[in-house]
Amino acid sequence: MYKIGEFSSLSKTTIKTLRYYEKENLLKPVYIDLNTGYRYYETSQLIEISKIIALRQMGISIKDIKKVLDGCDLKKILTKRKKELETNIQEYNIQLSKINYLLEDRNMKNEIFLKDIPSYIVYYQDGVITDFSKIPEFVLQTGKYCSKANPNLKCVNPNYCYVSYLDGEYKEKDIKIRYAEAVEKKCIETDKVKFMETDPITAVCIYHKGSYDNLRDSYNIILKYIEDNGYQIIDNVRECYIDGCWNKDKVEDYLTEIQFPVKRKN
Repeated sequence: MYKIGEFSSLSKTTIKTLRYYEKENLLKPVYIDLNTGYRYYETSQLIEISKIIALRQMGISIKDIKKVLDGCDLKKILTKRKKELETNIQEYNIQLSKINYLLEDRNMKNEIFLKDIPSYIVYYQDGVITDFSKIPEFVLQTGKYCSKANPNLKCVNPNYCYVSYLDGEYKEKDIKIRYAEAVEKKCIETDKVKFMETDPITAVCIYHKGSYDNLRDSYNIILKYIEDNGYQIIDNVRECYIDGCWNKDKVEDYLTEIQFPVKRKN
């Protein structure tokens, strides 16, 4: 038998680690001298500790190593770890692509980010506007229609509202749009205003600062990012008006968040 120091040298494992494995019931000494407290290990345990070390090097948790040592199917544990690694690789690739994007002589002004948007109950109105300048008027009218029918209806906090385009193509005149705003519950519908529950989505997003006339620039940036990073657009884009004419005096202070619902391409 070998003292813990000797076994540490043979197994290329620190004494601290051996004591930790003992504490976690992964690898116990075959004998402990009650008078001296010395711990002793056998040569056969070198095989056991090599298995533990190999599993730890693959990132297997102590909890799952215990399961393996207790007879759990190793293939099941390895499959679970494989899925964890694949998920991490995907996340790291997303982070890497964003870093590369910013390194291409860009700055945080055009930062793109992913956002998980939950399901909401929204009131909404579909309609046609003559051109983009009519969006604020359409938004305000929708809110008035809803408030008239439902004076006590409360919006969610924080507020979430958006305009989406329903034509399926870019148009500058006679544009079909939908304005929606998240509320606490469904209430009375009218001939103009309806209620629905939206699906939760993952969206690629970008903040646009300034005039709506320059929205095309932000659209070009985010669409290139979506294409370059293997995403597929699955629903109509949403424009969320955070700051605008209702609370800002200067057009350059307007803030819009553009949200493209996406999923990863197979």
